[in-house]
Amino acid sequence: MPTERGDLLRGTLEMLILRSLQEGPMHGYGITERLLAVSGDVLAVEEGSLYPALYRMQKRGWVKSKWGRSENNRKARFYTVTAKGRRHLESAAQSWTEFSEAVTKAMAT
Repeated sequence: MPTERGDLLRGTLEMLILRSLQEGPMHGYGITERLLAVSGDVLAVEEGSLYPALYRMQKRGWVKSKWGRSENNRKARFYTVTAKGRRHLESAAQSWTEFSEAVTKAMAT
């Protein structure tokens, strides 16, 4: 479990990206649009956070990428989650659930 705020936020962003990519291959803009849509416009991810996270995740083997064409026929890098990324997502989601339940309990008392 991350102990520093930056680590927590970074791990959360990576988890959200991996979850988004479970829906299928996406380019960076598609990931940000999906996160905005599913969160009711709350989770706005800036390029300065998204792309470094994608590069870290690719280096760790959690995602892979290839060039393709976007919906508007522009060249774009499409990301997909790997088997290693799916395993990491499962573990991260479990940790997040435990953490968020603990915070909810602590705030209720």
